[in-house]
Amino acid sequence: MALRLGDTAPNFTAKTSLGEIDFYEYLGNGWGILFSHPADYTPVCTTELGKTALLQEEFAKRNVKVLAVSVDSLGKHEGWIKDINETQHTTVNFPIIADEDRNVATLYDMIHPNASATTTVRSLFVIGPDKTVKLIITYPASTGRNFIEVLRVVDSLQLTANYSVATPADWKQGEDVIVALSVSAEDAIKKFPKGVEVVKPYLRYTPQPDLI
Repeated sequence: MALRLGDTAPNFTAKTSLGEIDFYEYLGNGWGILFSHPADYTPVCTTELGKTALLQEEFAKRNVKVLAVSVDSLGKHEGWIKDINETQHTTVNFPIIADEDRNVATLYDMIHPNASATTTVRSLFVIGPDKTVKLIITYPASTGRNFIEVLRVVDSLQLTANYSVATPADWKQGEDVIVALSVSAEDAIKKFPKGVEVVKPYLRYTPQPDLI
């Protein structure tokens, strides 16, 4: 059965390019991103893992650990990582799972038979500190993911987890957010001292509450 938002993310142990890990232990009390790529030594995947490595500091600022997975072997991972570092001008220092038995791919429903019977599609899961699934994105093998968008979504998830707000279309850090419908007009004034702009009774904006 496919995972859905709010489901508990399955735990697992796996061999990776940085040694054997327990997924829950690896994440600790922070956030996590688990993402699959179809195969090693492929062009789109090379750019994706390179981009992730280049954004490592940004993920770390958000207390997010990343973990990649494919059904290729550790030996392939090791050689491919050298190519990624060389061609993408970076250093891959996050683990890549060698999921040759397809255990992780099966747990997270990463193999879509109508796309490929043997390789994983470009699945991406954001896991919260409570070990539940907060976001699921799936791309076909031919389309590289936008990891700036992944960071933006993480910002939204972390903000909305702590405040009674939602983020509008194309929202970015520092922009106004939407007051949640669960907050009454009276409570909104108390909760958001920076002010509330009422466009419609159901559409109310306030400055991002966690910024000074």
